[in-house]
Amino acid sequence: MRSLAAVVPRESAEVVRRALAHDGLLRADLAVAHSGSEVLFPLLAAPARAIPPARIEEREFAEPPPHDPASYREGLDVPEEVRRALPRAFDVVGDIVLIRIPEPLRVHGPAVGESLLAFVPGARLVGLDLGVHGETRVRRLERLAGGGPWTTTHRENGLTLDVDLERAYFSPRLAREHADVASQVTPGERVIDFACGVAPFGAAIVREAHAREVVAVDLNPFATELAERNLRRAGPAHRFRVVTGSIEAFAPSAGTCERAILNLPHGGVKYAPSVATTVARGGTLHFYEVTERSRADGRPEELLSMIAERANGPWTLAECHIVHAYSPTEDLVAYRLSRS
Repeated sequence: MRSLAAVVPRESAEVVRRALAHDGLLRADLAVAHSGSEVLFPLLAAPARAIPPARIEEREFAEPPPHDPASYREGLDVPEEVRRALPRAFDVVGDIVLIRIPEPLRVHGPAVGESLLAFVPGARLVGLDLGVHGETRVRRLERLAGGGPWTTTHRENGLTLDVDLERAYFSPRLAREHADVASQVTPGERVIDFACGVAPFGAAIVREAHAREVVAVDLNPFATELAERNLRRAGPAHRFRVVTGSIEAFAPSAGTCERAILNLPHGGVKYAPSVATTVARGGTLHFYEVTERSRADGRPEELLSMIAERANGPWTLAECHIVHAYSPTEDLVAYRLSRS
């Protein structure tokens, strides 16, 4: 593209560049060009004073490279106050993008969807995430942009997981937890993953090959079908078992394990005592819960007291940490409880 330019012999280029920069005349959107022994500085306007030995001419410059937005919000044609209010964060599961939008802003959902589709490399489908609901923990979704099914292949920690976001629970925000729990399993442990979803915890544990058995349990038959597939991909069939059924029905006949996982953040506390009864002495329970920040300090003691009433103790808190913020007043918290 053509632009006004200061044409300068190469040996004088730096002196002239400083003078042009001091006067605020250099264009930032075009790159400095070279022509033989001369340097061409693109200008916003002609200098008000002479800057020898530069001569001012119109010259041709390369087109500026396309701007890569730092956020999907940059590409939106919405009022600035709306842009600021839209969420910065979103989740990517395989080639599907999920975003939660506050209800007053959902009128802009289709525009948000198209912008995310263009912004996220490889995105095929953008969905409005309306949360997980019901005993089978299915996610309510609305299409915002793109096409195709809600099934996808997701990769995390070197694992490949088959996911159906519309019919089985999965959260991409727990990838670090999946790997961390798997790294704690010691040789010979039996592990039971209650409410396993598509079995990302189990797949990570099976791949590590330390557990003598991983039992993946879920009420949702769509989830256990995917769990079976993901576990089979992670390791040989003798290392795992998949059970379709409720926690209440399975726990009494589950036998004992050295490690139990209960990732049921909403309402899972009512199952925690039953799950704890399956943990052998010296074993561990990984419990995940959305906890109000106002109750965070006393929550571990509440959980230990509740569990001790059903599962003979003593039980202790080995560790707890915030996985991520869930709402303005709540966090998803991981509690690691040990049975003595």
